[in-house]
Amino acid sequence: MRGPERGPERGPERGSEQGPDAPSGGAPRGAGGGPAGSGGVDDLLDRARAALLGSYAPYSGVAVGAALRTVGGQVFTGSNVENASYGLTICAERSAAVAAISAGHREFEAIAIATDREQPLMPCGACRQFLQEFAPDLRIVVTGAAGASVEATLADLLPRAFGPSDLS
Repeated sequence: MRGPERGPERGPERGSEQGPDAPSGGAPRGAGGGPAGSGGVDDLLDRARAALLGSYAPYSGVAVGAALRTVGGQVFTGSNVENASYGLTICAERSAAVAAISAGHREFEAIAIATDREQPLMPCGACRQFLQEFAPDLRIVVTGAAGASVEATLADLLPRAFGPSDLS
């Protein structure tokens, strides 16, 4: 029995700005292509669209890519990776967040999410809760294949969220 088809192999450069398009000189490039913190949403959306090409979604057929910008202007990307044991599936948003957190970042200002579906898709509840841990007021921009985009804040999507202060 043959397993599901696999997407393109991903090298170690995926998931952060440390790859071949990383800015030279060690200074982080902002999402708008300018200095860190420039805040360009178009570049962030472009990075999310590029990240969805690394998606592995043989079960749902929904490819998703995400690009998460730190408060320092660095951008980390992620793709959804499904698993035959559905509960082990990793969403693109959490994939990008884990890459950033693993690199030592804990504060984020914006995330762009792209899907191959016509309409934009908002983050699932698990991703909303995961992101809330680090950025309760995160700016979220989502886009679909048709090009329309929708913007919200995490606080709008997850009001009265459970967070670290609830454990005090």
